[in-house]
Amino acid sequence: MTTKLNKSDLLILGIFYVISSILNVFDYYDQDETLIEYLIDIPMFSIASFIGLLVFMYYIIPRFLIERKNYVKFTLYAVLVVLLIGVTERVTGFLTNGSDWEEFPNAYNLILYSIFNGADAVGFPLGILLTKKFYESQSQISKIKEQQKENELKLLRSQIDPHFLFNNLNTLDSLIDRDSDKAKEYINRLSLIYRYLIQTKDAEVMELSKELQFAENYIFLMKTRFEDDYSFNIVLNTTIEDKFIPTGALQALLENVVKHNKPLNKGTVKADITIEEHFLKVENSKQEFLQSNKSLGTGLNNLKSRYQLLTDDEVMVINKQDSFKVTIPIIKLTEE
Repeated sequence: MTTKLNKSDLLILGIFYVISSILNVFDYYDQDETLIEYLIDIPMFSIASFIGLLVFMYYIIPRFLIERKNYVKFTLYAVLVVLLIGVTERVTGFLTNGSDWEEFPNAYNLILYSIFNGADAVGFPLGILLTKKFYESQSQISKIKEQQKENELKLLRSQIDPHFLFNNLNTLDSLIDRDSDKAKEYINRLSLIYRYLIQTKDAEVMELSKELQFAENYIFLMKTRFEDDYSFNIVLNTTIEDKFIPTGALQALLENVVKHNKPLNKGTVKADITIEEHFLKVENSKQEFLQSNKSLGTGLNNLKSRYQLLTDDEVMVINKQDSFKVTIPIIKLTEE
């Protein structure tokens, strides 16, 4: 929290001291004070209060509270400043009142009076400023956290498999010679996928309906590339309106199926994508692997991290001997 005064702080202080001076004028009028007391005592109150405020904001608070957290020295300096302000006001008032010095209070009463009056002169405007500064700092912290969150999400979204385009170009190259019509369809689906990736690159969440359209195009590419190695089935057990998931979530889940399940002996990895009211589930069968890999993989880890940033709901992973299931919560933005 910064304690330096800005323009809005000075404006608030100006309003405070104007109101305070007006109230003092009425108070002096009721007590039938002399003109010299109007002209000296009231301005002196504001000047002493403002100087004390500056000492607190630029020296005592930043040095003994924010930097060092030395509460003993903070208290001693605070009492000393308050006492000096109170003594200044008391002596000024005594001089302008024309009282006899014999009536000047003794040391104990002077200290007691000065502490109470000094605290009153500095405490109220200081409290206003510190409250304002606190809420400004909280707002700034909130903005910084939101920016960090946005940057983390963009970073996670950007971590797409670098081999994706290379593998698809290889598939397309072999497809052109043996099936030109299917090659045209492949190019069309690939262009739809990249158009979707470009259009949604800055979106944190996306409509489930659009993610499913993306998944259908993605599955077409996988089926064309791997033929009967993989079988994907989409099951809708609920409506998909007003439902959202993190952008690219289905891509991460489908990539996970392909990356960690390369069947041998002409087997087929079967994957079901099931949409329920509150969650989306991708469950695939497991067969012999060309390469054992027990880790979740970058895609799933990134997806779990993104859910931690977006919501309190968690991604559930169940790894059994014959199946692998990932369940992600569906986000409903219309809910309070």
